[in-house]
Amino acid sequence: MSLPNRLLCLLFGMLASAPLLATDIDPEDYDYPLSNPFEATLVSTPPALRPDLPADRDIRQADYQIKLRPEREFELPANFWPVKKMRYRLAQQSGKAPLIFIIAGTGAHYASSTPEYLKKLFYGAGYHVVQLSSPTSYDFMSAASRYATPGLSREDADDLYRAMQAVRAQHPRLQVSEYHLTGYSLGGLNAAFVSELDETRRSFNFKRVLLLNPPVNLYTSVSNLDKLVQTRVEGIDNSTTFYEVILGKLTRYFQEKGYVDINDALLYDFQKSREQLSDEQMAMLIGAVFRFSSADIAFTSDLINRRGLITPIDEPIREGTSLSPFFREALECDFECYLTEQLMPVWQARHGGQTLEQLIDEVSLYALEDYLQSSNKLGVMHNADDMILGSGDLGFLRRTLGPRLTVYPYGGHCGNLNYHVNSAAILEFFRG
Repeated sequence: MSLPNRLLCLLFGMLASAPLLATDIDPEDYDYPLSNPFEATLVSTPPALRPDLPADRDIRQADYQIKLRPEREFELPANFWPVKKMRYRLAQQSGKAPLIFIIAGTGAHYASSTPEYLKKLFYGAGYHVVQLSSPTSYDFMSAASRYATPGLSREDADDLYRAMQAVRAQHPRLQVSEYHLTGYSLGGLNAAFVSELDETRRSFNFKRVLLLNPPVNLYTSVSNLDKLVQTRVEGIDNSTTFYEVILGKLTRYFQEKGYVDINDALLYDFQKSREQLSDEQMAMLIGAVFRFSSADIAFTSDLINRRGLITPIDEPIREGTSLSPFFREALECDFECYLTEQLMPVWQARHGGQTLEQLIDEVSLYALEDYLQSSNKLGVMHNADDMILGSGDLGFLRRTLGPRLTVYPYGGHCGNLNYHVNSAAILEFFRG
């Protein structure tokens, strides 16, 4: 072989073995209107820029319940009766169709706004849709989690997988052509671990799996959100609370408009008014919402497992017992507190874990690096300005997923999921 030919062979070999690049959406070609990540996270997409979706009245849907953990009848107080059975929502097409499971984000209920949007998007495209609560929601922890200590990703995936199998068993006449899976935020991380689990159990053989704005390093993501609560906000002191400042702004806004109109466009219009929230106020509001989710996790896990850290073991909670004092105490426990007081001891006792660094690696996408690299069915959509990402997180996704990663220039944390461009891209991914 001549030298030029050998060089050409070498060049083609290098190109063939080089990793393909992720799809980075050029800001010049992306017309999502909110470039502030805090604003995008809170406001989401203006209604005029969302896709046309079916109305609730046009969706054949119902809520169902399954008893997965019979022992909770005795472990939970009587006034927890609504969450002793796992509830979920199923939207059915009239005939045979693909089915997609949607896993909600941190602390979210299956019927919260983002699962509802995704349900309408997929139902309108011809899918059966099952909406599941997050493993970190109090209802899933109570009714479906074996150990009620969420955060150990493989155990959370096992709980979700059992729940999915139970859902399918409850609807034996539902005609399904193939199975798909998606999740947003923490639900995206959960979906990755569920997908890996399915490779060995083969109960669903998911055709396509899409992670929407998932945490890469779970510890980094929750630390970033926890820090937002500590943001210094002008006008807040010992005598004026953060909520009084926000309520004052909303009151003045509605007084200026002359009427009260609470709808999807409210926050977008509000942020265009002179009462708009500052970056610091928006950051604290996002952090406060996450802190409430963390408090729910800490309280519910402590109650079910009777650890005595928040709820006293020797004082049974009855129907008339006020939960407010316990919840106030839980609010003092951020995710780091839950991690050290409840999650780490369980992980060390059950799995022989040692250090925090080991736990972080085991529950994050790092633990699935080989699977993410080799699984062509799995893709990720993320935003470059997502506040849950840390240094090196996008680099990890680029190296691991290549062209199966799409990065949008802005959109904050899940703020652009219902933008019509993103909606079209989501459906296109599942069409293959």
